Amino acid sequence: MVDTVAPSRFTVLLPDEREGWHETLARLLEPQGVQARLARSGREVLGLIETTDFHAVVLDTQMPQLGGLQVLKLMNDRLVNRAVPPVILLAHQLSTHLLREALSMGVFSVLAKPVDCNMLLDALARLLRRYHENRWPGGRG
Repeated sequence: MVDTVAPSRFTVLLPDEREGWHETLARLLEPQGVQARLARSGREVLGLIETTDFHAVVLDTQMPQLGGLQVLKLMNDRLVNRAVPPVILLAHQLSTHLLREALSMGVFSVLAKPVDCNMLLDALARLLRRYHENRWPGGRG
């Protein structure tokens, strides 16, 4: 059974092993009607993705157990009966190869770490507007 969110809200999965980062971002997202969920590892991301519909997922190239691109490949393989949520990838070292690989896998945006919270919030807002425009406050923004 898949857990769905109320129509007026967005749910975003934020994988990060540092709890404080998630809590800060969650506090910034909440007033905008975005609920943040936390996964501490790539394996936990996969478990949550299979049971919950997320409007967006943020992955990190260096998550514990499985890196972000590995997780995205497994998400694409496992979610055959429903759409893979759009992804923002956080990368410790940006390279042309990484960018090409990420974009070829359908990643919406790649951001360099350490990521500025405002840049990530802007990327999430653009993603949610593009993929969920009919539910974004004010429509096109």
